[in-house]
Amino acid sequence: MGTDLAYNFVFKVVLIGESGVGKSNLLSRFTKNEFNHDSRTTIGVEFSTRSIQVDNVTIKAQIWDTAGLERYRAITSAYYRGAVGALLVYDITKQLTYESVERWLKELYDHADPHIVVMLVGNKSDLDTLRTVPREEAKDFAESKDLIFMETSALDSTNVESAFLEALSAIHKKVASREVTRGSISAVMLGHMGPTSEFQEEKRGCCNNS
Repeated sequence: MGTDLAYNFVFKVVLIGESGVGKSNLLSRFTKNEFNHDSRTTIGVEFSTRSIQVDNVTIKAQIWDTAGLERYRAITSAYYRGAVGALLVYDITKQLTYESVERWLKELYDHADPHIVVMLVGNKSDLDTLRTVPREEAKDFAESKDLIFMETSALDSTNVESAFLEALSAIHKKVASREVTRGSISAVMLGHMGPTSEFQEEKRGCCNNS
């Protein structure tokens, strides 16, 4: 896993979806390669970071895990601001978590940048024998909404790395296509509770850590 000491870009990515779909374990699997069988419901918002290499640049992914419970919805909506990517997660074994995807999409687009990169993630693919959401149905839905699609398993690591890397690569391509002048985007001050602004760029060698 990459170092957080030197990076070119900071991208804020949010994990959204119903409670219990495995968002926290997707985050811990990607950032720490850990899985917690006794993970508790997220309260409010938590985040973790990991730096990766994409197209010869270093990207620091600042990944925010948002609570899926309704009573935290007003708290978490503010954290969509500044997000340049989102992983919208459902549980392939629970139809209701998939049926709520359109509501989550609406909430996301109501609060986030209109150019945000969104990936639809069907988690818990290790429980395929208990599947209630057909893969092709979810894939077709994602294509109809112009979303990236992938199925993952935080438990056995299937596609977790690939999902985050594909999303971050897509974000970087959007940033590159904007043809912004290097350094012209305001620097981000990373803090545990403060939302970042849109596509952020920082000079390599900066030692601003979370």
